[in-house]
Amino acid sequence: MRPDDHRRKWDKNEYQKLAQERLQNQSAPKEEEPVQRENLKRRDYKVDLDSKLGKSVVINKNTPTSQSGGYYCNVCDCVVKDSINFLDHINGKKHQRNLGMSMKVERSTVDQVKERFQQNKKKMEEKQKDYELDKRLREAKEEEDRYKEHRKEKRKERKRKAEENGGDFGGNGLPDDMAAIMGFSGFGGSKKNL
Repeated sequence: MRPDDHRRKWDKNEYQKLAQERLQNQSAPKEEEPVQRENLKRRDYKVDLDSKLGKSVVINKNTPTSQSGGYYCNVCDCVVKDSINFLDHINGKKHQRNLGMSMKVERSTVDQVKERFQQNKKKMEEKQKDYELDKRLREAKEEEDRYKEHRKEKRKERKRKAEENGGDFGGNGLPDDMAAIMGFSGFGGSKKNL
């Protein structure tokens, strides 16, 4: 090599060796175990869609993505602009993979199905008992109202009979005109015009 030669020279033997190694590595497949993911399962938390509803937020350049407008997914570190797309994202393949789940569902056995039927039957019976309790309470209230109405009618009937039997006499046993002359018109509790 000449010292005044500024062109770069390539060592062909060295690059030949590197090419051979690369070919050998490519031809031998790497035996990696496939990633084992959990089956899909029900989420154990309630999705909060209403917390930011109707609120206004000021967003500038320095606002972190988690506080910017829309719904933030902390698992995938992304922002979705509306609730429908957020639900689609949460139920989607990418999000479930980031959670460590595959999109496969565990297959139920016959015993599990029978057990679920029994649980649902018990829930329905409890609801029916609650309904019967509500029905009985409502009937008791109606009966009480009828009883009060009946007592009120009896009281009115007694008053009417007392007025018919008393005739011109007031509640103190004197005729109404005599009581008025003497100044015994009552304490204002009567609605009669004297």
